[in-house]
Amino acid sequence: MRAVIQRVSRARVVVEEREVAAMGRGLLVLLGAGKEDGMEDVQWMAEKITTLRIFPDQQGKMNLSLIDIKGEMIAVSQFTLYGDCRRGRRPSFTEALEPQAALELYREFIKRVRGLGIPCGEGIFGADMQVELVNDGPVTFLLDSGISRRSGITGFAE
Repeated sequence: MRAVIQRVSRARVVVEEREVAAMGRGLLVLLGAGKEDGMEDVQWMAEKITTLRIFPDQQGKMNLSLIDIKGEMIAVSQFTLYGDCRRGRRPSFTEALEPQAALELYREFIKRVRGLGIPCGEGIFGADMQVELVNDGPVTFLLDSGISRRSGITGFAE
């Protein structure tokens, strides 16, 4: 799975002029699933993202996680994270997981994040969405569970 994680002071998702999710301080996560992804990737992503120490402590150092600050999350499905732009001018999406399987992983990710005590809003899978955010910092990170799996990274460091 691939994720773009943005630390935000606020964010919202609008579909057909209707707000479907809104939040204050926390993380906006754009999440895509690839052909090799499964439930182990979902678990890794949910735990990794919610425990990343990317919020400032009282000294201004990135030392607190989403769980620590009791923040919120909005997860937005985004298959374009698997777009391959290396050849030609039109991205190829052959590595993206087919929609029904991707929807299952997306729903499971949200379920696991909520199970960790994080309020998690969501976009509408497959819809044309407008995502608005105020990136706090700006702070943005990219995660790829496949790279971690291939390199043997399985645990979490404190």
